Amino acid sequence: MDKMSKEEKRSSDSVAELIAKEEREPIASFLRMRILELTPGYAKVAIKLVPEYQNFNGLIFGGIVMAVADQAFAYASNSLAYPSIASQFNIHFINGAVVNDELTAECRVVRSGRRVGVSEMTVTNQEGKLIAKATGTTIPVG
Repeated sequence: MDKMSKEEKRSSDSVAELIAKEEREPIASFLRMRILELTPGYAKVAIKLVPEYQNFNGLIFGGIVMAVADQAFAYASNSLAYPSIASQFNIHFINGAVVNDELTAECRVVRSGRRVGVSEMTVTNQEGKLIAKATGTTIPVG
């Protein structure tokens, strides 16, 4: 039987802790986001778009798209270096999203170091249409 390294054990414990915290997280609950998958360095989060997420133009507010990307970013980065906080987030809106779309944000940690983490996120709708691409950096604080 393979022994887990200290780093693998720490990541595994972080994943379990983050999944346990999902139900009590105020913003995820408020926006009705949910984790679909979480492994060390990777997260997939979904959100169903409701009419309340529209802006005055009748389009889905960009902050909602960013929120689901940020949620995946938070889970993925914290699965490797817990706790970590975001120091930068950059998003490019590629296509619009509409009410009743189900958006899925995926985050892959590109680098998780002692001083900084770098991640890439994509947001797609239920048909696989690319809605947004994002990058972010984190700082481990623990």
